[in-house]
Amino acid sequence: MERITLYHNPACGNSRGALEMLRARDVEFDIIEYLKDHPTRERLGKILDLLDGPVADLVRKDKRFKELKLNPADYVEKKAVVALLLEHPELMQRPIVIRGKRAIIARPPEKLAALL
Repeated sequence: MERITLYHNPACGNSRGALEMLRARDVEFDIIEYLKDHPTRERLGKILDLLDGPVADLVRKDKRFKELKLNPADYVEKKAVVALLLEHPELMQRPIVIRGKRAIIARPPEKLAALL
C-alpha cells in the first residue's frame, strides 16, 4: 500500500476520527499538523490537483471565514484558494488524506474508507 499523508488538526473531531481509523487499520502514514507546519504554495497546489470536486471545498466557510468578512464567491479558483490558505491556514478544510494520486477531505472520517 502507498504511504498515506494526513493533514491533521488535533483540535478537530473529524481529524481525530480519521487518525483513529488509520491507526485501527494498521496502515503506515505520516501526520502533518498543518497549523504548525504550514503547507507551501506548491504543496497546496498539489493538494488541490489531487482532490476531486471544486477547489472551493478546501476552504472552511466557518466562523473565522465570516470574521474575516470573506466572500465565498472570491475563492472558486485555485490561485485564490492557495493565496487565502497561505495567509490563513486555519481556513483549510480538514482532515486531508492523501494516498498516491488521490486526496480526500475526510469529513466525516468515514469518507476515508474509499481511499483505503
